[in-house]
Amino acid sequence: MLIQNIKNNFSENIELLHQLTNDEYTQQNPELSNATIGEHMRHIIELFGCLIENYENGIINYDKRKRDILIQTNKNNAISILEKYLDELNKPNKSLSLVHNCYSTFELLPTNYFRELIYNLEHSIHHQALIKVALRNLPHIKVADAFGIAPSTLEYRKQCVQ
Repeated sequence: MLIQNIKNNFSENIELLHQLTNDEYTQQNPELSNATIGEHMRHIIELFGCLIENYENGIINYDKRKRDILIQTNKNNAISILEKYLDELNKPNKSLSLVHNCYSTFELLPTNYFRELIYNLEHSIHHQALIKVALRNLPHIKVADAFGIAPSTLEYRKQCVQ
């Protein structure tokens, strides 16, 4: 179920990217401190990439991830990478080590693949919420009502209307 939820999240992001022009993708948004949708999408993609690409060696360091300007400036590049990762997500759970950097103090913390997938999914949803703010300036772009809303919030809202 976890892998399918992430695939659904990737599909939402891909669907959004197909609707945007490259100019819209790279347009600065005052509501986001002049960040672009592309910058937020790059951040989502790079954190997932850091996990997927370091799965074999077992050490995840999100601070040392690749930062590829092409992902944030070319929506087709972002789509290609998301599609590639769709095929690479399905791996067995295993123990990993997470490098934690806090005020120049590094420590290695135990974690596992599924826990990091959950973290990345929640992180993606958080950035989708920010992207959704930028989409208010682009009313022709359509995303699902649940885009950028945490599953726990959706469940809570269902309980409130019953």
